[in-house]
Amino acid sequence: MSEHTLFTRIIEGEIPCYKLYENDHVFAFLDINPLAKGHTLLVSKEPAPTIDQLSPDSAAAIGKALPILSRAIKKATGAIAYNIIQNNGREAGMTVPHVHFHIIPKYAESKHSFTWQPESLEPLEGQSIAAAIQLDINE
Repeated sequence: MSEHTLFTRIIEGEIPCYKLYENDHVFAFLDINPLAKGHTLLVSKEPAPTIDQLSPDSAAAIGKALPILSRAIKKATGAIAYNIIQNNGREAGMTVPHVHFHIIPKYAESKHSFTWQPESLEPLEGQSIAAAIQLDINE
């Protein structure tokens, strides 16, 4: 049994929210601690803690909902761009162990940034990592 998370309590109506969208598999609402105006959380109704534990049906529903929400948020807020952020595990920055995506609008005056310093991938390392991942996928 998965943990009864903050998001489960919101989905079940135990905690109020500014609901934006809902279907059989997903629930979307405004983040109450937004990084920008219109910051939205898209949450799986399935209480999986990380995306690798999510069912194909829930994952597909998230994939369908992301562009619908992104278009609506951009149009309603006048955002010029947006980031979609998804973390898996506490070490990756996840604070609620329940699959969720942040849709964070970006405005001309926005100060937030999600940039990083890329490194290079050596050919032998790339071949080795790709082979290991492909082996696992094909099992």
